[in-house]
Amino acid sequence: MQKPKARRPEIEPARVLTVLVVDDSRLQRRLLTGNLDKWGYEVFEAESGHGALEICKATQVDLILSDWMMPGMDGLEFCRQFRALEQDNYGYFILLTSKDDKAEVVAGLDVGADDLLTKPVHSSELRARLRSGERILAMQKEMVEKNKAISVNLKALQNIYAAIDRDLEEAKKLQHSLVPETFLEIGRAEISLKLQSSGHIGGDMIGHYFKSPERIGVFGFDVSGHGISAALMTARLAGCLGAASPAYNIAMEPQPDGSFALHSPSEIARRMNRRMIDEMDTDLYLTILLAEIDLVTGKLTLAQAGHPHPLIIRKSGALEFIGGGGMPVGLIADADFDSCEANLEPGDRFLIYSDGFTEAENSQGVMLDEDGFGALITAHARSSGPELLDDLVWEIQAYSGGDEVGDDLSAVLVELTQ
Repeated sequence: MQKPKARRPEIEPARVLTVLVVDDSRLQRRLLTGNLDKWGYEVFEAESGHGALEICKATQVDLILSDWMMPGMDGLEFCRQFRALEQDNYGYFILLTSKDDKAEVVAGLDVGADDLLTKPVHSSELRARLRSGERILAMQKEMVEKNKAISVNLKALQNIYAAIDRDLEEAKKLQHSLVPETFLEIGRAEISLKLQSSGHIGGDMIGHYFKSPERIGVFGFDVSGHGISAALMTARLAGCLGAASPAYNIAMEPQPDGSFALHSPSEIARRMNRRMIDEMDTDLYLTILLAEIDLVTGKLTLAQAGHPHPLIIRKSGALEFIGGGGMPVGLIADADFDSCEANLEPGDRFLIYSDGFTEAENSQGVMLDEDGFGALITAHARSSGPELLDDLVWEIQAYSGGDEVGDDLSAVLVELTQ
């Protein structure tokens, strides 16, 4: 059995170009239309500018040959009104004139004529001018088709971006749900948390990895970069420090009796570093601040891995930036992380914050830095808890010149009650 022959796609025949001849002289129109018919154009005739306008309103005219001097509406006025019509396609306009004065030529071009042809018209010159017009029309048609294709593709892209935007909004909600509480009281401590992404989703995360009436462990970290990859890494690492699931918490070590022991902040940093190197095939890294606070004695033990220096706000109002800096997590397999100790008294406050605060820039590109950040805290010394963190975020936005800031803002504030 023979296979049916594939049908060739039908090729749409080229449209015959239309030419409108406008002249109050019947003889002149006949001379022009004779050549135009021979050259294969579809020809329309009008004896006045008014009649020509009516034809242009009713049908698509590709090329126009119009006499300059006509009673009633001359060629200049006809050209001016023709250009004022709302049309999807361009019409190539040639003025026929016995004038050869430069000022007259300028006047014709100024009202919208594309070309001027001196009468009496020679057929070879007319043919050449028409072909020139056809090339212009072909380029215009190609441009229109390309613009239509661009519009279609742009609309498709806009739909795609709208869908991505909706997904990112949902991702932002999910990311912020990893910080379910913005304020909690544990023993003698009041803990406030603030997370604000610079875009839809970010690489900052804050929280607590351990809590009991006698002891708490809090953290803040910042994954390098921005966007989806940083946000996915943030979610995974936040799960490693989930205080609600000791068995999966990298900060906890199971004991033979079924209980869990808490690792020191420096050991937690080492364990997280090993996990990133061994299990996560990525070029991303993170800075992190891990702090353990004994709520009975006020002893503070922390590990700083590239994160900004944490701040103790003394009851007296004095500010103490502490910590030794350290290298980020996820860069060197055998990296070691030192610990730092301090003591908190009743009424003191301890603040972990991201570099989005200190590295904020104003319109002149001047960075706020630690001194400027400390000045903001001093200015809001009477605020406490979530109110203080909200005030600091507002100040950073004002310093940056708008609601949007260049980097994520995250902070954990621990206040020891009397």
